[in-house]
Amino acid sequence: MYEDEFELTFQVPEEEPAPEPLAAPAAKPAAPVGPVVDEPTRIMTLEKPAAPAVDEPTRVITLEKPAEPPAVELPEAPAPQPVKERPAPAAPAAARRVLISGGDRGIGAAAARAFAAAGYQVAVLYHQNAAAAAALEQQLPGCIAIQCDVASRASCELAFHAVEQAMGRVDVLVCNAGIAQQKLFTDITPEEWQRMLDVNLSGAFHLCQLALPGMIRRKQGRILTVSSMWGQTGGSCEVHYSAAKAGLIGLTKSLARELAARNVTVNAVAPGFIDTDMTAVLPEAVRTGMTQGIPAGRAGQPEDVAQAVAFFAAEQSSYLTGQVLCVDGGMAM
Repeated sequence: MYEDEFELTFQVPEEEPAPEPLAAPAAKPAAPVGPVVDEPTRIMTLEKPAAPAVDEPTRVITLEKPAEPPAVELPEAPAPQPVKERPAPAAPAAARRVLISGGDRGIGAAAARAFAAAGYQVAVLYHQNAAAAAALEQQLPGCIAIQCDVASRASCELAFHAVEQAMGRVDVLVCNAGIAQQKLFTDITPEEWQRMLDVNLSGAFHLCQLALPGMIRRKQGRILTVSSMWGQTGGSCEVHYSAAKAGLIGLTKSLARELAARNVTVNAVAPGFIDTDMTAVLPEAVRTGMTQGIPAGRAGQPEDVAQAVAFFAAEQSSYLTGQVLCVDGGMAM
């Protein structure tokens, strides 16, 4: 051997004893085991102490829905306006009552038949022709005919109250009563002038004043006036007649403006040359000349005017007021 080498000698026993199991380190005494409680799993992070709680408002974040776009600043809304009360719907025609002055013949009688056919209860005022009024009552079941001189306020009051007692109310008033006269202006007497105005203009004034309180109270009504084409164009040798009919148009327009907010309409029809008892007294040459000047080529019939009157009274015409409808076959174009 070298000087720096040395020999190790081990004594090995003939049979190596089985290794003994290592003793487990002494365990700390276990805490007493209580009953198992079904709690949600809690994860505790030991490395970092929890931050102190800060008193903040609760924030709810919705992950499923993208954030809303920023609100657009809108101009300030105007202050709400009071809602206007809508007009009450008109009663069906079958429950409505119509009063027609001068309803015993001509345009008035044709209007009475048109309203009766539409289901209205009809009352007519007549002046002297009691036979014609009685015939109309027989022709139209339920029709009431009452004598009245529309030029007299007292007569109008008596007749109107009789109509109200018989029918209950007047929903539609047709101011049709009128007279005509052909005469040179210089020959018209003051009495004739006054009588023309009393019948054709003041008669409508009286009846409108009597009918309006009920219409205004019910917030519903129709007034129709029967003027004339000559009230718009003027008629030679009919100055007093034309003046009265022009006044009727002025009454119609002014009253329509006054009553529009009360749901009461006022309109006028302006007939041209109509084949009635009033025009039948004209000389044949005059009648022929008048007819030849009508673009429609014929004289009008009372039924033509009656249909215009009924049109203005219908519920479909509730937005028409202050209008003048010429029924003249084109004469006034």
